[in-house]
Amino acid sequence: MDSANSTSFNYPLLFKKMAEVGEHQKISKGTEILREGQFVKVIPVVQKGLIKVYTRYEDRELLLYYIRPNESCIMSFSASINNEPSQVFAVTEEDTEALLLPVREVQSLVKDNPNGNRFFFQQYKARYAELLDTIHHVLFSKMDSRLYQHLRDKTKLKGENPLQMSHQQLANELGTVREVVSRVLKKLEGEGLVKQLGNGIQVFER
Repeated sequence: MDSANSTSFNYPLLFKKMAEVGEHQKISKGTEILREGQFVKVIPVVQKGLIKVYTRYEDRELLLYYIRPNESCIMSFSASINNEPSQVFAVTEEDTEALLLPVREVQSLVKDNPNGNRFFFQQYKARYAELLDTIHHVLFSKMDSRLYQHLRDKTKLKGENPLQMSHQQLANELGTVREVVSRVLKKLEGEGLVKQLGNGIQVFER
């Protein structure tokens, strides 16, 4: 059983309550649902699809983590609880269905429902581990290793290979520039680890 399904299985009454107080929405791919500096009014719980959370500095972006089915955005949760503006951006990576929970309802769930408290604590723990992993790769991994691992992870996450991604999209997610990605992809292709196609990138196992 994957983590997303097990989360829902562990908290059936909590997810039922979320469905009662939240607004179900279908959100098209590429929709920005949160901007840096924006005050958070609703917190998403993904039911289907994928949301990308990232930060931006000047003209550079860096992927922080993804929100998968039965997961929520802990950065939105933190900002809303502290009544602070968001420090991140969030955009749908693919067509997505989500429950949008009003902040006041989330505060009530955490305060009055032990499972609500556990659920968001688990979200904190999972996202913290992912952020540490991102920092580790940025600081200690060479770009060819980072790019190849990112492509492998993304094929598993999205369940598709070849990946429909541009060099610029990859550069944004890795916090670098397109020219670097293009150069490294050419190197990986020479090593037989990827194949660049007209509309995407095919990834091979080592």
